[in-house]
Amino acid sequence: MSVVLRNAQRSVPLRRAPLRRAVCALRDALGASRFDVALVCAGNALMRRLNGAYRQRPEPTDVLSFPFHQVAAGELPRPRCRDEYNLGDIFLGVEYIHQQCRDAGEDFADVLVVTAAHGLCHLLGYRHDTKPAWEQMHRKEAQILEELNRLTGSRLRPLTAGLF
Repeated sequence: MSVVLRNAQRSVPLRRAPLRRAVCALRDALGASRFDVALVCAGNALMRRLNGAYRQRPEPTDVLSFPFHQVAAGELPRPRCRDEYNLGDIFLGVEYIHQQCRDAGEDFADVLVVTAAHGLCHLLGYRHDTKPAWEQMHRKEAQILEELNRLTGSRLRPLTAGLF
């Protein structure tokens, strides 16, 4: 199935093909290769609007995930028809992530991929609002990033280290 990637911002230069390949590999590592996923690379203004509308926090953020299915963490959706083979939409706050990377001296492309992994986990029901949920999400992120690292020779680690 497909990974649709749309660049809806112009503030930060973006290499879409490597990001799309990484998201495909991460989706495969989650066992969800049969499902479509949409990835939107957004600027601060759009992220601020979405975060305000859906989380009542009118500020830019790094990632927002909008799952097509409601599933328990670790479960795959059970589509009833072809149109339901969709995990959902991930909005990456590219402008926000870029600024955070500049401030912290981190590699933007790497952090973008790790943030996408975080968003994918959210599409599959993983959360980090309690310590046990955070631990479960952290393990899943580490697992799928380890698979990506094995395929690509990179050394990516989960975002969720400081989220609980």
